[in-house]
Amino acid sequence: MATPRGAPPRFFRFLPDVLVDNIPQKGERPSQGSISSRRAVTLPPPTRSFCVSSSPLGARAPCGGSMFPALKTELQQPLPDPYEDFMRRHLQYYGYFRVQSGRPPSPVPPPPGPKSGRPREREPVTRAALPKETPQGRRSLSPARVRSRQLLYDEPDSATPRLREPRELFPVLSGRGPLQAPRWPVECEVIRERVQHIEWVPPEPEYFYQSTGNEKVPEIMGEEKGTVVYQLQSVPTEGSYFTSSRVGGKRGSVQQLAVSLHGPEDDTLLFESRFESGNLQKAVKVAAYEYELTLRPDLYTDRHTQWFYFRVQNTRKDVRYRFTIVNLRKPRSLFAVGLRPLLYSQRDACSSRVGWRREGGDIRYFRGGTGSYCLTWTARFPHDRDTCFWAPGYPYTFSDLTRYLRAAARDPARARVCRLRALCCSLAGNPVYLLTVTNPARGPQAAAAKRAVVLSARVHPGESAGSWVMRGFLDFILGSSPDAQLLRDLFVFKVVPMLNPDGVIVGNHRCSLSGRDLNRHYRTLLKDAFPCIWYTRNMVQRLLEEREVLLYCDFHGHSRKNNVFLYGCSSNSRRHWLHERVFPLMLSKNAPEKFSFQSCNFKVQKNREGTGRVVMWRMGIRNSYTLESTFGGSTLGSRRDTHLTTEDLKALGHHICDTLLDFCDPDQTKFIQCLAELTELVHQEIHRKLSELGQDVNLEENWSDIHLSDIESSTSGSDSSLSDGLPAHLLHRAEEVSQKIKMFQKKKKKPLQTRKQRNEQYQNSNSKRFGRGLAGGPLEGRASFATTLQKQPAFLKQLENPGPAAVTQEKVRRQQTQLSGRGRDAAPAQPAPPLIRPKDKERVQQVQHLTAMPTVNAVVSAFRRLRQEDHCKFEASLGHIGQKPGAPASLAPRSLSSARGEPAPGAQPGRRRGGSLVAYPALHVCTYPCP
Repeated sequence: MATPRGAPPRFFRFLPDVLVDNIPQKGERPSQGSISSRRAVTLPPPTRSFCVSSSPLGARAPCGGSMFPALKTELQQPLPDPYEDFMRRHLQYYGYFRVQSGRPPSPVPPPPGPKSGRPREREPVTRAALPKETPQGRRSLSPARVRSRQLLYDEPDSATPRLREPRELFPVLSGRGPLQAPRWPVECEVIRERVQHIEWVPPEPEYFYQSTGNEKVPEIMGEEKGTVVYQLQSVPTEGSYFTSSRVGGKRGSVQQLAVSLHGPEDDTLLFESRFESGNLQKAVKVAAYEYELTLRPDLYTDRHTQWFYFRVQNTRKDVRYRFTIVNLRKPRSLFAVGLRPLLYSQRDACSSRVGWRREGGDIRYFRGGTGSYCLTWTARFPHDRDTCFWAPGYPYTFSDLTRYLRAAARDPARARVCRLRALCCSLAGNPVYLLTVTNPARGPQAAAAKRAVVLSARVHPGESAGSWVMRGFLDFILGSSPDAQLLRDLFVFKVVPMLNPDGVIVGNHRCSLSGRDLNRHYRTLLKDAFPCIWYTRNMVQRLLEEREVLLYCDFHGHSRKNNVFLYGCSSNSRRHWLHERVFPLMLSKNAPEKFSFQSCNFKVQKNREGTGRVVMWRMGIRNSYTLESTFGGSTLGSRRDTHLTTEDLKALGHHICDTLLDFCDPDQTKFIQCLAELTELVHQEIHRKLSELGQDVNLEENWSDIHLSDIESSTSGSDSSLSDGLPAHLLHRAEEVSQKIKMFQKKKKKPLQTRKQRNEQYQNSNSKRFGRGLAGGPLEGRASFATTLQKQPAFLKQLENPGPAAVTQEKVRRQQTQLSGRGRDAAPAQPAPPLIRPKDKERVQQVQHLTAMPTVNAVVSAFRRLRQEDHCKFEASLGHIGQKPGAPASLAPRSLSSARGEPAPGAQPGRRRGGSLVAYPALHVCTYPCP
């Protein structure tokens, strides 16, 4: 079948259109926009030219001319992945993929060989590898040549591929490649040295420090009387907030913060804490071998100073050093009852494989002068010029977890039953890993019938004991023991081994980079501020929709109580009464030397409503717990007054798995026995509480109706109420909003509380309006005047107090009136005209006109009814208008004055006061006797 003239050969129909359109025809000169004319894709002169015939077989035949120079290099190489080839040519066309002049573009490297690992040699393009003609008239490439990364073939000759599982949104661990480095806030300086410790179990029990009562309480000197030998330059505290992060922390070179030694005889210790999980802000040398240490608070806060982890160098053997931490916050600590700090010697680890061990004497926990608490201890280092570390508990960093998970991913046996993915990314971009552990089910129904167990740890970064318990649990559940196999057959385990990786990396004690305690925000809706908690709760919600969640447990550490114990939530259901206490009781029987059931508490407090156990319990998980592992040791059995080691903590993870098997045993004998024992214990506790209150009540029938939270005391957990609220990066916005709300509230009128206040405000507003009406012209209505009769207008008050000239004229007029009225036959004296200034005459006429309106009578009657007095005072009801102040109102009815303003018959022109007469305006209102 011949190719039409002017059309590209059949082989070019498989190339991108961009290339086909720009291939020059025979005898043509390439245009400026064609690929052949572009400098970026200039091809070398061919050493051998050939063309593709138009036969159906597509055989190659050499030709003397160079008709298609774009294919000379391509046909000498095997066909690459179609998608990668298209993207490379697409970028090449737009100038983003450039090839040096005279060199062909580098082909896509093939996958390494299965054994040697060397790149496979390119096979020559054979006839079988070229496109084949299908019955539909289309050509297809063989599966061996079309290598797609999204299509997978179960068998080499299989014609039906399957789609590869979608990739994770966040990077997950792989068995190859370098270890993923943690991301730090850009404000933190990080040293380049990698800190890693070996695991070691002491051969003998490490006992508590026995206080003698004579421990020295050192005087706190401060940097005024000492020498600062180490101090962090920039520490994000309260008022700042997290902005960005990067691997390695702050850009630039790392500064040398420790002091410089003056020679080999200088015995000053060199401190350092700018490594993963490290915490030390300042060290002050106050004596030859005494140092005062200041811990760094959690980033973006000014509190939570409990965890410390730092390095010292340039030590001296057989010298008694004293270290004093001066800014602890908790009033009670296990250091006051025998806890000793941990020491790690780098030389001992390298020479004799000895790791962390308990050291220290003369330990004293006391209250400082500034309201904080202090811890002091003495110690002797084992070697000269050694590198040592101090910590209150066994550190477990984010890198330690990454190494452990990477080793599990490399193990084919453990990788078969464990699926690892990233649940989310933290604020700094560190992955929050989620492990799904279960055996493959035989069918969909068997998979759906499995119940779930959710476990998490390290929501509080400084509680490293929780990570060691989680480590023991994972060792057991990923193992090959029969119990582990049975657990994987029965349950689907969802494990979040580190909920707060950012806090662990920077060395916080309780908070994340949001400056808040994550274990108080499980009800949050702020996904961007608390992603670890939000995604964990969302994962549990989706899990509850799929299957029943039997148990939830969050692993913590406790710095004020010995032993291991649980916090739970009491149920109010009669059907499941005391069922939430069965699992802790079983755990105490499986680990009697570590776990204390008497220390457990099941009261749900108001300030714990945002914790993980309470939120999960309210979501429907009846067995919801917080496991508290002590920083100290055990006070039970043969392990009394001894510290717990990492092996003890990992063994506790094994005991949790054993207890889970007992709890779910189809034979309910153990469950019923524990329930009966719990019933007796609660009965005794209720009787003890009632006897303390002096009550003797028969509780044989109704004692189960008593709520168990009433007989339990509050938990002794840390008070993180200061860590509640908005994250640090939203506080400044909240302050702006609150200021705007306050300004709006100031402008808003305060609501009136009583009817009296409302009436007074209404009268005041109308009086002001009445005054403006008099000043501006004629009044607009009757109501504005009627409601202001009680309050005199300003110009009428001026009439009551006339000026000196007006008073003199009035006296002369009164004397003439008295002289003319001495005769008996004299006519009755006419009422004196009112003393009104000319400029107020027009206003008075307006007032006289309004007094004749019936609205005034109605107002006056309303005031009379309200007063309910024997004698109505005209000055009180009408605002001193038309009557002398203080004079009693006449009980005889009066008639309204005439239009000319003349008084009614019998009316007196004025009243005496002190032998003189005072004239008032001709404003008269008809009054009636009071009822």
